[in-house]
Amino acid sequence: MSLAKAIAAAVNDGDTVAMEGFTHLIPHAAGHEVIRQRRQDLTLVRMTPDIIYDQLIGAGCASKLVFSWAGNPGVGSLHRFRDEIEEHSHAGMANRYVAGASGLPFAILRGYRGTSLPAETTGVAEIVCPFTGERLTAVSALRPDVAVIHAQRADRQGNVQYWGITGVQKECVLAAARSVITVEEIVDVLDPLPGAVVLPSWLVSYVAVVPDGAHPSYALGYSARDNDFYLAWDAISRDRVRFGSWLDEHVRGRGAVLAGTAEDPVDA
Repeated sequence: MSLAKAIAAAVNDGDTVAMEGFTHLIPHAAGHEVIRQRRQDLTLVRMTPDIIYDQLIGAGCASKLVFSWAGNPGVGSLHRFRDEIEEHSHAGMANRYVAGASGLPFAILRGYRGTSLPAETTGVAEIVCPFTGERLTAVSALRPDVAVIHAQRADRQGNVQYWGITGVQKECVLAAARSVITVEEIVDVLDPLPGAVVLPSWLVSYVAVVPDGAHPSYALGYSARDNDFYLAWDAISRDRVRFGSWLDEHVRGRGAVLAGTAEDPVDA
């Protein structure tokens, strides 16, 4: 279906929404559609929130952010990054997704020791191993209402394939109640590729064809990273008025697109 219809069907006010993708395959176009539909009070989850979450926060969509690192990759800070946050380590976030994907209430790791995070972060607790007596850290499972990812392609049965830096997208979709996946194209057959991940159709809720839907990040084999935009974003986001004008022109106004496609190429 179209991206607009997929977001309307999957994302509700107050939902916990995870938009994953590490360095590439970041679902910018889907994030812009969430902004256009004026979703509010979202708990945004992402291991490495970058400028798409800066935009969602600045647009007033978020009430809380759960993450393990935040910034504009290669540039610096996020400037609309001001609301309530829940900070974890990378290992903690990855293990939380795995626990959610596995149907377990929590995961166990040796991380967080020697930091203030166990005392300050929801969903982190020290536990004692019943077999060795070792003190470990438990992290609560992540089970988002909606997982949103971008992938290279899907077939006509709804199976999705992506490759390159694959991050935690598979675990994120497995852990979520619903999923929206934007893809570069629909193909008749998913040709096998080394290292590729295939999400079976029974796991996928909605697929929308959105070419260049990861821009300004990239989709390996389809597009290149727009480094100029990442540099430009620092100045755009520092000033609230300039940020609002950019949002009105390039996201809400569906005008000339600087970061992600604003049009829905498929309306079925």
